[in-house]
Amino acid sequence: MGRRKGSIGIALVTGAVLVGASACGGGGSDKASGGDSKASDKPTVSSSPSPTKPAGPPMLLDTITPQTGTTVGVAMPISVIFTNPVSAKARATVEKHMKVSASQSVVGAWHWMGDKRADWRPKTYWPSGTTVKIDADMTGVSNGNGRYGVHNYTHTFKVGDDVRADVSVTNHTMKVTKNGQAVRTLSINAGSAQYPTWDGTMAVIDKQEKVHMTSCSVGISCDKGSPNYYDLTLPWDIHLTQSGTYVHYSTGDPNPGTGSARGSHGCVHLSLSDAKWFYGQVKQGDPITITGSPRGKAPADNGYADFNLDWSQWLAGSGSGEGSTAAL
Repeated sequence: MGRRKGSIGIALVTGAVLVGASACGGGGSDKASGGDSKASDKPTVSSSPSPTKPAGPPMLLDTITPQTGTTVGVAMPISVIFTNPVSAKARATVEKHMKVSASQSVVGAWHWMGDKRADWRPKTYWPSGTTVKIDADMTGVSNGNGRYGVHNYTHTFKVGDDVRADVSVTNHTMKVTKNGQAVRTLSINAGSAQYPTWDGTMAVIDKQEKVHMTSCSVGISCDKGSPNYYDLTLPWDIHLTQSGTYVHYSTGDPNPGTGSARGSHGCVHLSLSDAKWFYGQVKQGDPITITGSPRGKAPADNGYADFNLDWSQWLAGSGSGEGSTAAL
């Protein structure tokens, strides 16, 4: 299923949640737009540009995710969106001014998703219980394109319980674990042959109790007579990709599993009771890993699918390379 297109829009510099995402994987862009909800114009600290730098327009941050004060899952990256492009020659310097500290030492690195978005992720998942802080000291820092930072930004968040879900498309199951212990195995249906579900690991972007989903908004079908047409408001929606992958309940597939074998338009369907239960278990940043689909892995910037890149691929997109978090 799907709804109107939009951006990732998760956490703001001072906070809001996503509005709008595209369909249940059938259409829309495979990549995130980088256009999270707008940042506040009241950063934590502000000052004038360094007098040693030439005067010019400011380099500003649009968003920092996660929102300060939140508790997230073990696969949640730190994602920083700039309002203007950062040149390749300036990225190592910019990264070094975005200091990541943690209560437990973690190895990780920055990676650029285009020229406006930089994500920091650990080499492996965050340890549960870790407190994390990012200090983006941008004052006087150049973006390499004639802009200089004029603000400092600080976010602090915590990594909560290690909740994971492993979806097998071929077995029609979702296995849910918490802190390494099996919790439940649920029956699911995933995408059809025409509209397969993304494979790979996707950190939960957000969740909503109800989402209005339409096939027309994502280019599947605007013809009300088409079997692929839908215009529905569906409950218990866990958002996995900006292109529109959800785990949720669908009225068109009320009893998913091997018996029904009804494919979706790219989403993962649960029964109504299972969808409500799962909604209560997961939070932003929890990893949902899908296997057995012919579509391949979701691109890393299609939401927060950062762990779909192996470590060498991740470092290839970094300006400053691998490093350990500072002590917090």
